[in-house]
Amino acid sequence: MTLSRHHEPDLWEMEEHFWTAGLDAARGTSATGAVMILPYAPGILQGQTIWQHLKDQPLWRSITMTEKTYSRQKDVAVLAYRASAEREDAPIYEALCVSTYLRDDGRWVRLSHQETPVA
Repeated sequence: MTLSRHHEPDLWEMEEHFWTAGLDAARGTSATGAVMILPYAPGILQGQTIWQHLKDQPLWRSITMTEKTYSRQKDVAVLAYRASAEREDAPIYEALCVSTYLRDDGRWVRLSHQETPVA
């Protein structure tokens, strides 16, 4: 079976905006009960806890995604990649990331996101 790649560019664009477009944009493209696993103390976050944590974080100025992998089965798509993200006055953050998207009522929403820092 061949996986449809019709939505792949849109999903990668959504993923980039998740990092760089600010809290409201990230919340607007995430499912209500989304789950995120973030490094450096937060751990497993779900729902409102995600946004409470992220509201105090500085914005990412840019992100480069390499080693991109895309998989889709029906209404679920998975993006896996290596991130190199930059914030003002901070070292570049390197991580292996994965986000899962669900097509719900004709709209893609992020169901989960995980970051594993690269040492």
